[in-house]
Amino acid sequence: MSSLNDITKHFNKTLARSFMVIFLSTLNYGFDNQGFSTSQAMAAFKHQFGEYDSKKGAYALPTYWLSLFNSLNYIGFALGVMVGSLVSSRWGRRMCIFVMSCWALVAATIVISSTSRDQMLAGRVLFYIYVGMELSVMPIFMSEIMPAPIRGITVGSYQFSLVTGGLIVNCICRGTSTLKTNAAWRIPFGLFFVIPAIIICVIWTIPESPRWLLTKDRIEEARSNLQKLREGTLTDTEISAEFEYLQTSLRCMPEQGKFKELFNQANRKRTAIAIGMNTFQQVTGQAFVSTYSATFISGLGTVNPFSMTVINLCCYLLVMGIGLYLNDRVGRKPLLFISAAIQFAAITTMGGIGLIKNPSSSAKTAIVAMVTIFGCGFILAWAPLTYVVTTEVAPLRLRDVMQRTASTVNVVFQFAVNFTIPYLLYAPYANLGSKVGFIFGSLSFCAMIFTYLCVPECKGKSLEEIDVLFHQGLSVRKFGSFKGEMSSIEDDIKLGKIDNEHKEFV
Repeated sequence: MSSLNDITKHFNKTLARSFMVIFLSTLNYGFDNQGFSTSQAMAAFKHQFGEYDSKKGAYALPTYWLSLFNSLNYIGFALGVMVGSLVSSRWGRRMCIFVMSCWALVAATIVISSTSRDQMLAGRVLFYIYVGMELSVMPIFMSEIMPAPIRGITVGSYQFSLVTGGLIVNCICRGTSTLKTNAAWRIPFGLFFVIPAIIICVIWTIPESPRWLLTKDRIEEARSNLQKLREGTLTDTEISAEFEYLQTSLRCMPEQGKFKELFNQANRKRTAIAIGMNTFQQVTGQAFVSTYSATFISGLGTVNPFSMTVINLCCYLLVMGIGLYLNDRVGRKPLLFISAAIQFAAITTMGGIGLIKNPSSSAKTAIVAMVTIFGCGFILAWAPLTYVVTTEVAPLRLRDVMQRTASTVNVVFQFAVNFTIPYLLYAPYANLGSKVGFIFGSLSFCAMIFTYLCVPECKGKSLEEIDVLFHQGLSVRKFGSFKGEMSSIEDDIKLGKIDNEHKEFV
């Protein structure tokens, strides 16, 4: 109970309401993404958009279209990241959320009315503009309004909300999958309208980010919003001290918010960390589980793919809850290393089982189990903490630029992995089947090395403290052992004791 109180004591009504609005909006991302992924395994969806396979005596989605359907959407995703970041930077976090929710209603109309493969493909691409805008604004908005002691668990809840949304829609898809008509996939797609409509109505009831307002010199509004977010949990003196600290930090930091500054001596280390996190989040094979697991398990013919998807998501929620609880206690770095190690072990084992010729039912069941364990490993840390670390290492005046850049990298690799997986899995192409695990296993091992060498431990530190530690050139492997007080760092900021000299990672 005391641990729960350690979290809830930082929330007042305004901060709790803000958290719930952001959580609900990101839940819709998981709802939509899993809705697309699971519906493509439905017989009715295959009948509407597939081709008749005389050998199997059933309709099937062509491999080339399956690849395009699960990869071209990231063109819309990338566009959404760019547009969302620009809107968020210029007009504010709330305006970005409002605009993207309005766009979601338009795109959902195109999706649910689809009767041809081309329309469905176009609808998904357009819908992912909304998803990209969400990724560009939600983690950074959450990190900016949350107190440092609970920033890890609250920003990490971004992924928790995605899995929650995915579980809800997969339960719905499990129920509608037996329908013989297009209602099987149109019912879950029709629910895409619900959450954006709610968000449009409530987004203006939460305060704008004080940090963003300060970058626009809207000082009194920023002060008022910080007061609303901290009132009742901090004294007026503590709130004033935090606000002064924000102002001082923002005023003294040298970054001017230009893209090219991401790669100067002062910031290139931080940029490399953000890009590395978003790269390894994708190339280790999460798309194999999140996008293709239903169709892959369906092809094995051992268990009901819709039931297994629901079981997997329940496991993911449990594991993620554990990970989020440990996040601000154990720290980011140990969890990321353990997460990558579990992924490496599970997916490599799956590849080894795939070497068996004419595998038995038990071997196929073992493959399904490895898919579940791999997903649990990913969900433990790499799924939620990528967003936490990316927002933590970003320079204060380059937060939008770095988030946009890191998200674009994330999207590029999502596109590449989603596009290639069908060609790696199925005939007449590579036809690797579960042996694809060797590819993703080797990349998971690289993620372990990257975590050990390059990821800083930022548990319990404010964004301003992290900013100063980078400017002082402290090795990222020493961040976790740094015990400086906020007051001493604040004095360093005021006195201009900031070292911009470039340092190596280790």
